[in-house]
Amino acid sequence: MSHHRAIAAIFAVHGAVAGSLSTRIPWIQDRLDLDPRILGLALLCPPIGAFIGMPMAGRLAHRFGGRRVTRVLIALWCSGLALPALAPSPVGLFAAFLLFGAAAGMSDVTMNAHAVVLERHLGRSIMSGLHGMWAVGSLTAAGIGVLAAQSGLDARVHLGTMSAVLLLLGLLAGRGLLTDHTPADAPAPRRFALPGRGIALIGVVGFCATFAEGASANWSALYITEVTDAGPGVGAAGYTVFMLFMAGTRLLGDRVIRLLGPVATVRTSGAVAAVGGLIVVLARTPALAIAGFALVGLGVAVIVPLAIAAAGNRGATPGEGVAGVATITYLSGLVAPAVTGWVAGGLSYPAAFAVITAVVVLLTLLAPALRPSAGTSALTPEKQGSFAGTQD
Repeated sequence: MSHHRAIAAIFAVHGAVAGSLSTRIPWIQDRLDLDPRILGLALLCPPIGAFIGMPMAGRLAHRFGGRRVTRVLIALWCSGLALPALAPSPVGLFAAFLLFGAAAGMSDVTMNAHAVVLERHLGRSIMSGLHGMWAVGSLTAAGIGVLAAQSGLDARVHLGTMSAVLLLLGLLAGRGLLTDHTPADAPAPRRFALPGRGIALIGVVGFCATFAEGASANWSALYITEVTDAGPGVGAAGYTVFMLFMAGTRLLGDRVIRLLGPVATVRTSGAVAAVGGLIVVLARTPALAIAGFALVGLGVAVIVPLAIAAAGNRGATPGEGVAGVATITYLSGLVAPAVTGWVAGGLSYPAAFAVITAVVVLLTLLAPALRPSAGTSALTPEKQGSFAGTQD
């Protein structure tokens, strides 16, 4: 298995774990008889666990090797899939979700850092396609989860089986990752540090893209039903179209990035997403609203992968740069649905998506933050830190 296929499989496995769990949250709620407020608190635990774990990922990769740590963390992430369904109480569920989130965030950092160095190694953009594989894995596993839920299959059986299968796939894929060659004098990543100005600006671009993505994913179906008087099936179709445009664009996005470069790609993508957001705000028919959400998905799809790649190349080490931006985007994904709901409740749904459109315009203006720094393309494998390795 080539290095590129190996890391693509790792991304797909990571996405499949997330997609599997998302379909069985209702089963977990019913089993533990959770009040919606308690469930809401429980669902805050994964991002909290990720925030705690992310800063440690770079240091672990530096000390033990990026290839080894990525393989171990993906194995932990896959193994953790079974834990929430086995939780005997709300307290146990909180603990399971904290561990699950920590494994998610740490493996996210190391696999993206690995991808940054592989991009340098191959001399071409691959990050968008890798995030597309994450979406493919998530959608595929979610489809399996829907079938399992519809058939009444116990989530402990479903998630336990998926955990074992994905663990095996992750271990097999991990064998093809880049071999580590850490220079003896390579500096260890800092335990914790606020990102510098360059990384922070890249993080703001990622924050804006994730904000638009998270708000659209969580509110598109409800927006279509409430604003255009469509039925729930049409509303669900709007969400599906948005996600399909996101996944498809990411799978094909590397070709556009190679053609235009990161700055022009972000500007063009942001403009497309802003037009989509404006259509959503003005739409009063289901077809027009769905078209608007499709353009939003098309526009924001490649921006987060580009931000992560830019941060990995700009940071003192790939892991440190990725961790800085990933933490910011996780925060955005956490607050975007809530902020959208507050604005929609206080004003209206179109007003909420007018705010989201303004956020997209902001990221378009900040596109120059992703311009490659001088000398990035000239890095040799020996200078690329703990993930650099052999030829593909």
